[in-house]
Amino acid sequence: MILEGTAWCFGDDVNTDVILPGKYLKLTSEQGAAHVMEGIDPTFASRVQAGDIVVGGANFGCGSSRESAPGALKFAGVAAVVAVSFARIFYRNSINLGLPVLVCAEARRVTPGSRIVVDVQGGEIRVPATGERFAADALSGHMLELLLAGGLLPYLERRYQERQKAGTSAS
Repeated sequence: MILEGTAWCFGDDVNTDVILPGKYLKLTSEQGAAHVMEGIDPTFASRVQAGDIVVGGANFGCGSSRESAPGALKFAGVAAVVAVSFARIFYRNSINLGLPVLVCAEARRVTPGSRIVVDVQGGEIRVPATGERFAADALSGHMLELLLAGGLLPYLERRYQERQKAGTSAS
């Protein structure tokens, strides 16, 4: 899975309340996309393009365990989030929703607005304009399966259908 987009860079401790402010929690993630990152950049939702990549510092997605925060990013068109580190619940919620998240110790070196390439399986972030390459934790195994399926629910639906089909053909 290779993704390419414009980098939107944010600092450390970006919490779920700035990703999707609490006053929008009654909205679906799809509706919340119109307000994503409003707590830190009120213009983000109107300027982000499908395929763009959010880059953060340490502890990205800290705060409450709201699944709507990574959901709003995904529905806004964000292709992936790369950060120095993630709050664990945000990380897992993102994977469960089919939003790639990669830990990259050198994420702060990415320049805002630069085009970057994210190799999810290979664990690499590239900046084609400068030739820079940064190692990231590659996603593999079950986490990669979930992402490739589109998230936890599509993955489980596919597994259920496979088991139903195998059970039907065995009788």
